[in-house]
Amino acid sequence: MRVVLQRVKHASVQVDGAVIGEIGQGFLILLGVSDRDDEKTADQMADKICRLRIFEDENGKTNRSLADVGGSVLVVSQFTLYADCRKGNRPGFTGAGSPEEANRLYEYFTERCKAHVEHVEHGEFGADMKVELLNDGPFTLMLDSEELFAKGDKK
Repeated sequence: MRVVLQRVKHASVQVDGAVIGEIGQGFLILLGVSDRDDEKTADQMADKICRLRIFEDENGKTNRSLADVGGSVLVVSQFTLYADCRKGNRPGFTGAGSPEEANRLYEYFTERCKAHVEHVEHGEFGADMKVELLNDGPFTLMLDSEELFAKGDKK
């Protein structure tokens, strides 16, 4: 799994002009699923992300988690995180998971986040979505499960 995580003041996602997911302070998670991912990968990524301490404490240090600040999560599927741009000018997406399996793991990941965070919203898998956000910081992280959870490294 690949994630672009943005710490936000607020974020929303629209489909056909209607808001289908909206949060205040928290994380906007753009989630890409590969053909090598499974439930264990989703569990590890959700647990890692929801425990990240990237909100400021009273001393201005990034020392607080989503739970510490009462934050929310908006998860938006984005298979383009698996774009391969090494050859030519048109990206290839063969590393992305099949739509059926990617959707299943996207839904699974979203549910797993609910184990950590009270308010979790999501987009619509495969839809043409419009995402709006106010990035806080800006503070943006890129996480790749293959780098985070290499063999023998579980956390």
